[in-house]
Amino acid sequence: MTDSIRTLLVDDDPAVLRLHTAYLRDAAGFELVAAVRTGAEGARLAADTSVDLVLLDMNLPDFSGIEVLHRLRLVREWGVDVMVISSARDGFTVRQALAANVVGYLVKPFTKEAFVARLTQYRRERGERLPETPVGLAQGEIDRLVDPTPGALSAQDGALPKGIAETTLQTILEALHPTTPVTAHAVAEASGASRATVRRYLAYLADHGYVAVSHRYGARGRPEVLYRRVVVSASPG
Repeated sequence: MTDSIRTLLVDDDPAVLRLHTAYLRDAAGFELVAAVRTGAEGARLAADTSVDLVLLDMNLPDFSGIEVLHRLRLVREWGVDVMVISSARDGFTVRQALAANVVGYLVKPFTKEAFVARLTQYRRERGERLPETPVGLAQGEIDRLVDPTPGALSAQDGALPKGIAETTLQTILEALHPTTPVTAHAVAEASGASRATVRRYLAYLADHGYVAVSHRYGARGRPEVLYRRVVVSASPG
């Protein structure tokens, strides 16, 4: 596939629009058509056949991204792809978006690398499918969006391995913070589990992408291992 994918950005935050515009420049094969801040502008521009892909926020000042989706499907059916880029992840919003066959759902905030990787994957998949064909997310992606917890992981991947209990897994995950890394000792104190148990569960969560591991180096001695809960999005890349 050699033609650029003509892309429309729709987000009410001007700073976010500037940031995502810069991100888009680093995604090979994409061309920015416009960046707009209201649902009305987004729906009007996306109704034009010169737009191939809409990167759509759900929280807009005039009407919601869901309304934009509904209007587009009425006007162009499957002639335009929509990828949701939003901080909204409540079950109602997610399921409404999925019902309109969005091609992806990226949960803010995310890195430029995650953004570019997701668009790169989308471009590859777009080149492999028939024109104007309805698409949607895989069930595993939906599960992780609506319920980004180890419960969704176990339902998707089958029974948990021996020695890993779902209730303990959930307790330890809830003791972690999405932005502030903490030690295994702090998680043990917060969860009431032993340090050995906490380390075993943290290793399991890290292996499945639910926990990020980092290190803090002091003036002397071995580095301290820190753990942070990962906010899971539907981006498989």
